[in-house]
Parts: sequence; structure tokens; C-alpha cells
Amino acid sequence: MTVHFHEEDLPAGVLAPGPIAVDTETMGLITPRDRLCVVQISDGKGDEHLVRFAPGSDYAAPNLRAVLADPERLKLYHFGRFDIAAIKHYMGVVAAPVYCTKIASRLIRTYTDRHGLKELVRELLGQDISKQQQSSDWGNPVLSDAQKDYAASDVRFLHALKAELDKRLVREGRMELAQACFDFLPHRAELDLAGWPEIDIFAHM
Repeated sequence: MTVHFHEEDLPAGVLAPGPIAVDTETMGLITPRDRLCVVQISDGKGDEHLVRFAPGSDYAAPNLRAVLADPERLKLYHFGRFDIAAIKHYMGVVAAPVYCTKIASRLIRTYTDRHGLKELVRELLGQDISKQQQSSDWGNPVLSDAQKDYAASDVRFLHALKAELDKRLVREGRMELAQACFDFLPHRAELDLAGWPEIDIFAHM
């Protein structure tokens, strides 16, 4: 297991075919204000790739864009709504098709209200991950080893989580509903970017 660090783009040919796990680190939670700093990717084979963008970046990243926009590659997220919006806003591509472990968890783990990545990894995979670097300065010119490991851990377990969540979704007859939610997620991200972040347009009031 190796964490590879890259500046401004992903090297060509470093990912195996198939689904990829994707996550982002930003300067905050308001997408148009808080710039995209890091995109993390894993093909599930044991290594993670971190692509860091400097202040003022044009986010050209042709190799990374091609991977994210590839309609044949499933993208695995945890709370994909945020990451899809950040990637669309800064990189100009829709990183789909989508699978979101947080949505899958909410559909199947109805016995709890704890759907964070740390809790999922602990229950489903029996491993512990640290979230200490979650609220750190991702715009710093030098990222610490702890930051890099934290960023990598956000994509390290998503392939294994998908496999476990899929078993439960099939068992409870909710896979079709889950897929419909995944298919809608890029549109939910578009609504966030267009000014409806906290408004449920399906609500009566």
C-alpha cells in the first residue's frame, strides 16, 4: 500500500481498469468560495493517488479529467454530493456514474443514525481510521504526512465498503432504489451549485 503524491495532474496509466474511489479536500464547505485543493483516487488495488492543486490553478489536469469524466468507470464516493459539486465547479466535468457509500448506508443501516466513513469502516470492515486531519489547512504549500494519510484513507476502503453494502442492499430488496438515488446524485450536486443547497424542492412547504 503506497500513497502517491502528484502536482496538478494524475500521471497517465497509473490506474487499473474498473471502478475508482474518489474524494476531495477543499478549503471549506462552500464550494464557490472554498477552492478545491486535493483530489484523491484509488483503483482498489492497494495504492492511493493524491493530486494537489496550487492557488490560482486552472485545473486543466487532462489525465485526471479524462478519468473522472469516463462514462465507463464507476466512481465510488462517501457523500458524493459534495465531491461531485466541487469537481464540476472547479474542473468542469461531471464525475459519474456514481455510487455513494453514505447513501447506501442510510438506505440499509436504518438501525443507526451514524453514517460517517469512520463508523462504516469500523462496523463493516473491522478497521479504525483517524479523522484528526479532517479540519486542517489543505491549502498549505506543504502537506504533512498525517494529512496525506488521512486523504488517502478517505478512498482506501470504498471498494470494500461497496461490496459489503451491496450484499445488504440485495438482501433487503433496496438495490433498485439505491441505484435511482445514485443516478440522481449529479443532479442534486447541480442543484447545490445553482442555489438550492438546503431547499428540498420535493417538500410540500
